[in-house]
Amino acid sequence: MPAMFDPVKIPFMGASEETDVADADLVVFGAPHGTPYRDIDNKPFAAAPDTLRCALEEDARWLDHWDFDLDGPLLGDGSFAVADAGNLRTSPLDGDGNRQLIRTATAQIVDSGAIPLMIGGDDSTPIPFIEALAPLGGLTIIQVDAHIDWRNERRGEPLGYSSTMRRASELDHVEAIIQVGIRGLGSARRAEVEIARDWGAKIVTAREFHRDGMEAVLKHLKSDANCMITLDCDALDAGIMPAVMAPTPGGLSYLQSIDLIDAVIAKSRLVAFDMIEFVPERDRDGTAAITAARILANVLGCLARK
Repeated sequence: MPAMFDPVKIPFMGASEETDVADADLVVFGAPHGTPYRDIDNKPFAAAPDTLRCALEEDARWLDHWDFDLDGPLLGDGSFAVADAGNLRTSPLDGDGNRQLIRTATAQIVDSGAIPLMIGGDDSTPIPFIEALAPLGGLTIIQVDAHIDWRNERRGEPLGYSSTMRRASELDHVEAIIQVGIRGLGSARRAEVEIARDWGAKIVTAREFHRDGMEAVLKHLKSDANCMITLDCDALDAGIMPAVMAPTPGGLSYLQSIDLIDAVIAKSRLVAFDMIEFVPERDRDGTAAITAARILANVLGCLARK
């Protein structure tokens, strides 16, 4: 596995440089590039994995301190082992190669018995990530996003970031899709909305989530389901997450995001997590990176307690 990755200088918070990937309970890795669209640059996302690692560099020195989001130290009693494999050696224009790298790395992590946590990259990177989860059996996807991503193709490309959930719906092991935080134009025309609903996707709009709370999501989630969360940073409200390509008002707050993750982990078996679409150059003062990275840290903390 290491030959696929470029090592990182700063492992993600909670990941120990002494923890071998083969011995970890969870493995963090970066996927800087996915499948490019013609004439649309995917390079703005490439620095996201390292940016989010660096955002918590100082906090990582205080892992024994009390984390009030989690009511205890981040990794609890310390028996939950986290490794950081580094960043996949992806390339901006090599969609085929990038997908193969993501599939192979994810499959190897799953085969080792660890939970893969991928930091993208644009919203095409989850397509091969989800494909590689097939050995785990039936899967429920919780997509936290402003957009439903059910386009069959865009600019002639069926594997780009507008088609993520459409491609996921075609996989035999994907049993359910719950889409949370959808708002605004939502990256869909009438046809895509109808196709999504006819397939059985549960679309929980941001307005519904703000009005009805966590139950708007949990009512669609079966207890003990194998579940993955894919979190697009534009799911968060633009006031706290300007570092995205399509900032949209009315999104989730930081506390709503970590409460949702906590609730999903409590009710189901979280088998994978990805965070995507963070654009470092749009983060003027670094606070958006801290927000995104703290959400990832909460994933580690909740899983350590499960």
